[in-house]
Amino acid sequence: MNKRLNTVLFVLAASVVNVIIMLALFLALFVVFARFLAPSLSPGVNQLIMVLIFVLSIGATYFIYHRLIRLLSNKIDLDQYFDPIFGRRKGK
Repeated sequence: MNKRLNTVLFVLAASVVNVIIMLALFLALFVVFARFLAPSLSPGVNQLIMVLIFVLSIGATYFIYHRLIRLLSNKIDLDQYFDPIFGRRKGK
């Protein structure tokens, strides 16, 4: 496999992992919320908290994904296996 194919496969796999992490966080937070808080709150507040749970899961996913990529880049020389996603600037 060449670097370009490795890059495409890595981006696809990383995107799938990112979505799985987000879904897992969202579902975990939703289950905790639905179990303990939702029955005692009004429907309007429940909707607001659902939006907040969604935004929180996206934010937490970014930090978890960032840590995983940093850990991976410390263990593996990514330049050896992957093409740069954005072209290198000329003159540098």
